[in-house]
Amino acid sequence: MLRVGIVGLPNVGKSTLFNALTRSRKAEAANYPFCTIDPNVGVVNVPDPRLDALAALSKSQKVVPAAIEFCDIAGLVKGASQGEGLGNKFLSHIREADAVVQVVRCFESADIHHVAGSVDPVRDIEVISTELILADLASLEKQLPRIEKSARGGDKEAKAELALLQALRPHLDAGKPALTCQISDDLRPALARLHLLSAKPTLFACNVAEADLARAHELPHVQAVEKFVATQHSARAVPISAQIESDLVELAPEEAAEYLAGLGVKESGVSTLIREAYALLGLQTYFTTGEKETRAWTIPVGATAPEAAGVIHTDFQRGFIAAETVACDVLLALGSKAKAREEGKLRIEGKEYVVKDGDVMEFRFNV
Repeated sequence: MLRVGIVGLPNVGKSTLFNALTRSRKAEAANYPFCTIDPNVGVVNVPDPRLDALAALSKSQKVVPAAIEFCDIAGLVKGASQGEGLGNKFLSHIREADAVVQVVRCFESADIHHVAGSVDPVRDIEVISTELILADLASLEKQLPRIEKSARGGDKEAKAELALLQALRPHLDAGKPALTCQISDDLRPALARLHLLSAKPTLFACNVAEADLARAHELPHVQAVEKFVATQHSARAVPISAQIESDLVELAPEEAAEYLAGLGVKESGVSTLIREAYALLGLQTYFTTGEKETRAWTIPVGATAPEAAGVIHTDFQRGFIAAETVACDVLLALGSKAKAREEGKLRIEGKEYVVKDGDVMEFRFNV
């Protein structure tokens, strides 16, 4: 299962957000730096209203959502790349993540200490980015002798890594994350092999005060983050209120919906964050549905029908014949597979078919 690491400075709401995401109290949330030391890990269901709608249509006995893993990583501080705070230990935890959610504080509170003494989310982002970039530069310096030696010996992978390194070093030296370096597609496998921290896909979570969530996009701090990460990180920002989300953990779904409506908010910010993180990992969903079970299956964007079948069982991929396929919204609109077949919307797709997000599929195979 792919993992998303939650990072940020101390006391920005990471652990509170993690508890809300995982609907648990696994992570200690306290008003002092480094209250999280060892990372907390939790599996999070991906909210998808299509799943429940399909289950209702099929009168399914069981519903299984898609899921991803979130990891609450302790707060980074300036100098982490040189071991400040609990530095390199935490950087190694980020290295194990497939993508990153960086939580930035966009609320004022005299009761919650900020390690820099004031609230400035863009400055905080730059602090984290600088530490990741410095750690990457140190990593490249360590890897360079090995890469150069292998390249001189004619190793093709090493030659690609050396060419990439020559493009990356000036980019990183300029304070820019590896993720934004313009490289050719043939060098992307080499980038993955270098395991750089600043190359990880990143989503920014703007943590706002409870009273501000409904108008979060109007807040100067949030607007500053949205502009900065779009231009400097080629990334998106999602407003959330970690405290509201933490409060919702205690409520039944109907009570939570009523509570959000009272705040002028249609949907939990955490739901949006989870879906954005899922997309950030390059994942999409297809469905299988019937009386026994409706399930959301996770596949990479661009997966073919046989590859999608293989997620259920390797025998399905090995013996793949065809996939009976209909778009979820079409099936829900028509009300049954029989009607979809009658209307010519139920298609038979072969081995070359690239699965689309929301496809409802039934596989034909022979082993």
